[in-house]
Amino acid sequence: MFGAAGVAHAAYPDKAIRVIVPFAPGGSTDIVARIVTQKMGEVLGQAMVVENKGGAGGAIGASEAARAEPDGYTLSIATVSTMAVNPACRPKDLPYDPLKDFLPVTNFANVPNVIEVNPKFPAKTFKEFVQQLKDHPGKYTHGSSGTCSVLHLFGEAFKQATGTEAIHVPYKGSGPAVTDAVGGQIDSMFDNLPSSMGQIKAGKLRALAIAWPERLKALPDVPTLAEEGYPQLNQPAWYGLLAPKGTPKEIIDVLHDAAVKALKDPEVIASLEKQGAAPSGNTPDEFAKEIKEQYDWAHEVVKKGNITLE
Repeated sequence: MFGAAGVAHAAYPDKAIRVIVPFAPGGSTDIVARIVTQKMGEVLGQAMVVENKGGAGGAIGASEAARAEPDGYTLSIATVSTMAVNPACRPKDLPYDPLKDFLPVTNFANVPNVIEVNPKFPAKTFKEFVQQLKDHPGKYTHGSSGTCSVLHLFGEAFKQATGTEAIHVPYKGSGPAVTDAVGGQIDSMFDNLPSSMGQIKAGKLRALAIAWPERLKALPDVPTLAEEGYPQLNQPAWYGLLAPKGTPKEIIDVLHDAAVKALKDPEVIASLEKQGAAPSGNTPDEFAKEIKEQYDWAHEVVKKGNITLE
């Protein structure tokens, strides 16, 4: 199957595969991981068992995954938080190196980011929003899923790119931030679209712009950030599969092929789209490039904004 060099791994996999999700059950990372790995398990003929190891912005689970045996039986899910934001915010004490301790397998799926406001906010469009912030520096608030979360950095990158000022209000997750945005306790919100889609559809939040390659069918009137003149902000979130460094290429290839097949399955595609996600299935090299680009982006935003976890 693999030729002489890969005979030792020809039977892979011959038992269940553990997949560490570095966040709690029920979030976007967990949902995407379960949708794709369930189908991958069917393709591989062995179960892929998701294990949630949350805490420290994903650092606890990622650290455990980095130390795992490189035999293909312990894998993990990569996010912008674990691979880019944590290293930027915790350069001295992060217990893993995102660029050296893992081998990318593939990006499972991309998810749009969204800039949204409470409907009472005095701006109907993105341009009006930017102008309001410029006219009233420091008056308005924006929520995120927490200090040094990817959504915090999305908001900071927005302010750096637009030359605006607003007060950051960190929450313990997107859920409570969205609730307060709906209730008017905060003026605006930088979010992953799945967390806010229901409130946007219900008219309880107004989406001003999305980070996505093109306009969404579900939100045809909402422009992309590239359309609004900010291509540097037009970056979606992603969720992908990693193996520990040292994992044989033959095993990476088997996992990649299984993921690509899973991501072409109509049921998987439909399930991901229901979550506001679009399947990817790119090559390990392409995913490595995506990781490095976000890694560099996060370091630039943190340095320019002098952002710390303290």
